Amino acid sequence: MPVIRTSEAVTHEIHGARFVSYATPLAGSQELCAWRGEIPAGTKAPAHTVSREEIFHLLIGELLVTLDGRTDRITAGDTVIINPGATFGVENPTDQTAISWVTTSIGLEAVLADGTRITPPWAN
Repeated sequence: MPVIRTSEAVTHEIHGARFVSYATPLAGSQELCAWRGEIPAGTKAPAHTVSREEIFHLLIGELLVTLDGRTDRITAGDTVIINPGATFGVENPTDQTAISWVTTSIGLEAVLADGTRITPPWAN
């Protein structure tokens, strides 16, 4: 059984947020990937359209999330289900870092509004 220690997790930073990946193919996962997201106070990440379903669970803090044009405030304990093809954006309007846990299937791609494709290393 692979056990990924915190000290072995790989950290990536993009658009002002930090992604700490735990479950990836390089770590032994065959179908799913999972990471902790750290969204600092005042961060507004660009909206992106996802190629695979994503489960976004907020562990700490509160965020404004926009899913296909609808914005909702979520707080710790809330979960957002982002279906393939949906456009998702996140903003932290508070003065504290928000912490999330995200799970998706391997191979996730995200497309920004300008058409830029991102293949996140923490999801592949």
